[in-house]
Amino acid sequence: MLVRNTLKIAQNDGKFCLEFIKRNLSITSKLQGNGFNLDFSSEQKQLQQAVGKFTAEEIIPKAAHYDQTMKFPWEIIKKAHANGFMNVDIPAEYGGLDLDLLSNVLISEAIGYGCTGIGTAILGNDLAATPIILGGSEEIKKKYLGQLIDEPVMASYCVTEPGAGSDVSGLKTKAVKKGDEWVINGSKMWITNGGVASWFFVLARTDPDPKAPSGKAFTAFVVDGDAKGLSRGKK
Repeated sequence: MLVRNTLKIAQNDGKFCLEFIKRNLSITSKLQGNGFNLDFSSEQKQLQQAVGKFTAEEIIPKAAHYDQTMKFPWEIIKKAHANGFMNVDIPAEYGGLDLDLLSNVLISEAIGYGCTGIGTAILGNDLAATPIILGGSEEIKKKYLGQLIDEPVMASYCVTEPGAGSDVSGLKTKAVKKGDEWVINGSKMWITNGGVASWFFVLARTDPDPKAPSGKAFTAFVVDGDAKGLSRGKK
């Protein structure tokens, strides 16, 4: 896989929700004493009701269809995106809603109630976006986080491999710099939304020394879905 740029690292009543969230929902889980106040604000209660309504009308009646056909739920994805139920933790400066953790959990819980598979598809972008939010350059954040906000597209977090998963230090995918480019060679497996992703967060070994500390042996890359040499398949 050839990476040509060095890249480290609406419909129905629910339509109201996107603008409602932008105007009214801010960080409401405030620290109190030695812990968090987990009482729902009135805005969070309305958010929970809106997502619950979306789940009841758009996910539950159609979940069996997608299980049986094994098709990706694009119709539901597009509606979830239009209603503001995706990518909700992306910071406001990159076009996101920057919701607090508890509000994020309420959305995840309500969608997962309808179908955990569809819920994983809808919320899977967070896996790929989080490391970029935490460590990406401004250029990377604006480009790739912006894509998730502008269109109902998917992104994937690529760490797990056929022979390594939770043992990240065992990853075999390698990246070698040649001139101004990086060449990545390897295979990733069990990648959520991998078959439809527009871009990938990819972790690869860049220090060939097997004794190199894990914290310094790997580099994170963002790889476009149409990158030369990239192939997708099922196993």
